Amino acid sequence: MTPDGARISESSSQDRPPSTAELVDRLSRFDGPPEQFLLNLLAVQCHIASADGGAILRSSGQQGQIEILAVFPPVAQGSAAPVWLAQAAESAPAVLGSGQTTMRALQASDALYGQPARQHLVMVPLRSGGGIRGLAAFVLSAADAQSLEAGRERLELTVSLLSLYEMRLTLQRRQFDLRRMRLAMETLSAVNEQRKFAGAGMAMCNEIASRWQCHRVSVGFLQGRYVKLAAMSHTEKFSRRMRLVQDIESAMEECWDQNVEVVYPADPHATYVSREATELAKRHGPTCLVSLPLRRGEDVLGVLTAERASEQAFDAEEMESLRLSCDLCTPRLAELHEQDRWFGARAAVVARKALASLIGPRHTWAKAAAIVAFLALMFAFLAKGDYQAEAPFALEDTRLQVVPAPFEGFLKDVSVRFGQKVAAGELLASLDNSDLRMELARAKAEKIGYDKQALAADQAAVATQDATKRAEADIARANADRIAEQIKLQEHRIAQARIVAPVAGSVVTGDLERQVGAPVKVGQVLFEIAPLESLRAQLKVPEDQIADVQAGQEGQLATVGHPDQRIRFVVERINPVAEVVQQNNIFKVRVELKDLDLAGKHAWLLPGMEGVAKIHIGRRSYAWLWTHRLTNWLRMKLWL
Repeated sequence: MTPDGARISESSSQDRPPSTAELVDRLSRFDGPPEQFLLNLLAVQCHIASADGGAILRSSGQQGQIEILAVFPPVAQGSAAPVWLAQAAESAPAVLGSGQTTMRALQASDALYGQPARQHLVMVPLRSGGGIRGLAAFVLSAADAQSLEAGRERLELTVSLLSLYEMRLTLQRRQFDLRRMRLAMETLSAVNEQRKFAGAGMAMCNEIASRWQCHRVSVGFLQGRYVKLAAMSHTEKFSRRMRLVQDIESAMEECWDQNVEVVYPADPHATYVSREATELAKRHGPTCLVSLPLRRGEDVLGVLTAERASEQAFDAEEMESLRLSCDLCTPRLAELHEQDRWFGARAAVVARKALASLIGPRHTWAKAAAIVAFLALMFAFLAKGDYQAEAPFALEDTRLQVVPAPFEGFLKDVSVRFGQKVAAGELLASLDNSDLRMELARAKAEKIGYDKQALAADQAAVATQDATKRAEADIARANADRIAEQIKLQEHRIAQARIVAPVAGSVVTGDLERQVGAPVKVGQVLFEIAPLESLRAQLKVPEDQIADVQAGQEGQLATVGHPDQRIRFVVERINPVAEVVQQNNIFKVRVELKDLDLAGKHAWLLPGMEGVAKIHIGRRSYAWLWTHRLTNWLRMKLWL
């Protein structure tokens, strides 16, 4: 039951098979890679529970797909997966959703109908951190339910070994972090003991060389535009004319130029340039090396280069330790490097910093604020802008066509809405004329009766030559004529029941949709129609700006509905009497709209629209424009 490489379930020195306690103990002490652990875990679980096979699955998180992490016994490459494994992958979402151990009978292909299953699929959820992240599936061959239940219990008990393995990996990672921090702090302690830059650089190189088994560690600092070697491990004196020193400085400058860590041998997928590092490693080796930038904040002040035997390449953990040590030691080295100079150099640095505080990048925001404030003052007093009187306005019509009710009746229907444009003769509304039609029918019937009476009286008068009959005929004809006049009146009223627009324009009064069926009286105003060609605007100019407004001045206005379209106007007349609106004095100013195209781009204009108008008065300095209202207010308050 043990795969190749999974030696947990094998006995190392005894012929007897290992006991369950020995298997669990060996697995609990396993420190190999996770994929090997999962395979060994499955082997131990199958051994303990007498399972025919097992697998560990998890949800990949991509549309609920199931990923198989390990299978025991391993499936040979190119071979088809077992049927039970496919069924486990199919049932995995339901098991992960329920969070409970699930057992499913596996029917063999050659089993008879009604025959009990010989194998069962047991799926155990894998819990971690209060959640479910996967499941373990096993195939058990159990003769009875008691054996099947015992196998399930053993599998559930052994699942916790996975959590123990994860805890051990976490503990190892924390131990590595502590060891890395200890190495970095010890290196920093050695650097802090020195009071000179040369001694601190030498101490840093020696510490890194001894703790990371390097045969040479070098530190270079930026001087001007080049990186110069400042310290080398186990070497007190060196000359820059030495070929080794020149090659080390070239490798350092290569790292400084790119501002990245340069490693040799480089990864095939690396994007940095390592030509100088390769030359250094081959010419003075063979060695493997790494160059790390020494940063203080975002500035790269120098480079550290570490070299050791070619068969001891730097791994990721060692790179992290080196990076941490460099980050901790660089501020101290930079401080000593700046202080360890002769008096003239330090004075030059102080002078450069003083000038930098005035014209350099330091205090940039304060300097920028002062410059912006000066430029703003110059702009405010020298530049000029348009002085405009701003006021709200409303469009109105110079003449309105009133449409009254022609007779008393009831409103039957309304064909237009408030604000709608209508043509001359277009139907606006109609009154209920059913009573009029009934009266018309009655009058017509009465006229027919009188006509018949007149005809009968005429015939009798002719036959009898009786004057009385002739008089009756005349009376009947007179009544018929009277009824005929009433019929004309009723027909005229019925025609007037259709209320039409007398002129083309917009309906500015007459929102009667809710009053259908209501009674109306003779002369009651139903609609008001404003001809569009007579539009004008009425401005409400505040009292503190009216003194600057004069007839003939031009301006622009924009309505609330179309703020992007400006309409030019000319001031016509200023009402000399103020009005109080919302406890403020305002003066009404009538303006004439110019360049109107009511049939085209200005077809949307309607009486009653409101917006903001601006009257162009003249040009003033921006300082006056921004402060004149406050100045006037102070003058009034302080009586200046």
